[in-house]
Amino acid sequence: MTRRTPLNEAHRKLGARMVDFVGWDMPVQYSSVIAEHEAVRTAVGLFDVSHMGEIEFAGPGALETVNRLISNDLARCQDGQAVYAGLLNDLGGFVDDVVAYRFSPERILICVNSSNREKDFAWMKARAEGVTPVDRGDEYAQIAVQGPKAVGLVQRLTKADLSKVGTYRFTEGEVAGVKSIISRTGYTGEDGFELYCASDDAVKLWDALLEAGQPDGVKPCGLGARDSLRTEMKYALYGNDIDDAHTALEAGLGWIVKLDKAGGFIGKDALVAQKAAGVPRKLVGFELTGAGIPRHGYPILKDGVRVGEVTSGTQGPTVKKPIGMGYVPANLATEGSTFDVEIRGRAVPAVVVKTPFLKKS
Repeated sequence: MTRRTPLNEAHRKLGARMVDFVGWDMPVQYSSVIAEHEAVRTAVGLFDVSHMGEIEFAGPGALETVNRLISNDLARCQDGQAVYAGLLNDLGGFVDDVVAYRFSPERILICVNSSNREKDFAWMKARAEGVTPVDRGDEYAQIAVQGPKAVGLVQRLTKADLSKVGTYRFTEGEVAGVKSIISRTGYTGEDGFELYCASDDAVKLWDALLEAGQPDGVKPCGLGARDSLRTEMKYALYGNDIDDAHTALEAGLGWIVKLDKAGGFIGKDALVAQKAAGVPRKLVGFELTGAGIPRHGYPILKDGVRVGEVTSGTQGPTVKKPIGMGYVPANLATEGSTFDVEIRGRAVPAVVVKTPFLKKS
């Protein structure tokens, strides 16, 4: 059965083109992907990300329980801080990539990918030692407000002082009269917030943001722009760029892995061994230097031999180049290395470049 977010009817009233996305009826675009992409880069865009899941650990020992499940270290954080982290399997591959919010040592909320909501909850429940997780996914809606004018828009609707909420920090307060978690996080490379509210309040908050954002040029944005925006920043997408068969080190996400944290975490031993032996393949960002657009699944060739495949690719609307990501042998992972991408039977030359593709000041 197809699932719907609390904002489904709002999307339809706005004329969104709806698609099935991992079992959810979601907007892929309203006007055009490029127009929505540009709105986020130059003004402000709104995304319905209520399909994401939320899993809560509450009670004495919550911090310690979660810290054994994630690769990053919440013990080094303060209350009101969030971390990007991996849930890793015994081989160091990704069960999922998540954001963990520390409200206090006795309350942790973890945001998981929509495609993994049930799987992640079952995985955590089976491995949690101390505190049993609770699935809160249906209780929350989530709206991402992203772009250079996002902070001003949200600030006009809340009494919370957002200047005190740094990147990967969060606070609680009302936005347009709606009780919210106001998190300075996002998936676009732009400043902004992800607002968590009760599912029943989602339409009120969405409508207020659209109305208040009119002077800023606000646009509702769909999955198409979300994908092109994150690709320009080389942000990984679970199921494309990261999965259970690729380790955090291979994905270039060693910075979310704290091998020295007290108590360790699932997958640590495999990563320690891989780091000592040498990472055999790496996720790189590349530009095509010939004509074409790289797409997920296209073969990557070196001297005519397949050595990998494209995990994500697009024509970057802001960088105005055909860009992509893919896993290649470590000897091809340095900046300036060259290979070909097979596009409809043609070998199109490509070069590894420094990422993110879009350089933000």
